[in-house]
Amino acid sequence: MYQRILVAIDESATSDLALKEAALLAKEQNATLRIAHVIDETFAYTVALTPSEMTDRQAGLRSAGEKTLNHAAATARSLGVNTETALLVAEASERVYDAIEKEAARWPADLVVIGTHGRRGFRRLLLGSVAEGLIRTATKPILLVRGAE
Repeated sequence: MYQRILVAIDESATSDLALKEAALLAKEQNATLRIAHVIDETFAYTVALTPSEMTDRQAGLRSAGEKTLNHAAATARSLGVNTETALLVAEASERVYDAIEKEAARWPADLVVIGTHGRRGFRRLLLGSVAEGLIRTATKPILLVRGAE
């Protein structure tokens, strides 16, 4: 049913749950799993940084993102899943969920898997929700994996 599954990850425990669910589904479906991590560079427009500081910060974010992807790919491959990775960059006017949606269309994914913290009320208002934004903009089916929060 699914041949191409995209899972969006960050460094959270909820993301780990989404990765495991996506990997198990990919194995069951004999699908390719694409693990995506989004770097949000919008800080460059909200924090006063020198060009040198901005370059250093971007390099640090990319390095950390690659490390996150490599760890996730090793986890998926240990389960016997055909795995690819994608380091995505959310530009100044783009939200993280927009970058995920664009990758799902570009690749193209049959299913997108993402973790959700299930925040409500004021915490949701303050922190926002990548999962909620993705649901609102998605052109592909979405599987939400609820965290243990």
